[in-house]
Amino acid sequence: MIDKWVTVRGLEIRYVDTGGEGIPILLCSGIGGSLELWSRQLEALGDGLRLIAWDYPGHGLSNTGDGIHDPDTLAAFALDLMDALGLQRVVVVGNSLGGAIALRMAGLAPDRVAGMVLASPAMTGPEVFLPFRLMTLPLLGEVMTRPGKLAVEQQIAALFHDPAVATDELRRVIWRNVHRDGASRALLATLRKTLRVGGVRKSYWLRSRDLLRSSTCPILFIHGKQDVVLPFQQSVDGWSLASRSKVKLLEGCGHTPQIECGEAFNEALAAFVSDVGGGLA
Repeated sequence: MIDKWVTVRGLEIRYVDTGGEGIPILLCSGIGGSLELWSRQLEALGDGLRLIAWDYPGHGLSNTGDGIHDPDTLAAFALDLMDALGLQRVVVVGNSLGGAIALRMAGLAPDRVAGMVLASPAMTGPEVFLPFRLMTLPLLGEVMTRPGKLAVEQQIAALFHDPAVATDELRRVIWRNVHRDGASRALLATLRKTLRVGGVRKSYWLRSRDLLRSSTCPILFIHGKQDVVLPFQQSVDGWSLASRSKVKLLEGCGHTPQIECGEAFNEALAAFVSDVGGGLA
């Protein structure tokens, strides 16, 4: 992968673009993540599909932007990124927070989102990982997100059902992401904006469900059955709300199916994009 950079709202944003054929596919990662978490898609599908993965403001190697923390502001920013890259219409693939962003992109500009793949999407229901809820508390959140080995191991435990999935290379990326200047502040800002100790703030998950009900584009839910961050039932419920949706549940898989079950994920993604490209959108 060769890093590229584009200026969006005065911020330098890192992205990669495989330059393949067909409709562009915008890959949006989870909270605290970076574009490397799409490495299995970029490597396996990049020759045939045009995959574009990016680091949100305050994530990975992108600049930090004030006030760009919740899925609504990030969705608006993602549309500005599309403008900067000359992308008129895309398939949006979002993992966790990226799923909430994808839904809001479609809500803001339905003509620009041809389809969505929502991988363990966040904020479609009230339930969420207990440690994330505890991080919303004053002082405790600062302690729990303090850069160090414990923070890295906690993130790996949240991301994967099988920690052995985290290769040395992936561990180095997670270590870098945890230790980047301002990373913990950006993480806490997002969590405190969207969560409370009792779970996801009602306004966010109700908004996600409204967007699913009103969606007009094809949607594929992919969720690991052993996800400890978000229960897979939320994707089943989302599937029941969206008229043009399918759901795929993966056994032996945690919160990041694109890494942990990369082969099955890639097969489902390629088939979905082929259908969308064939005129089903």
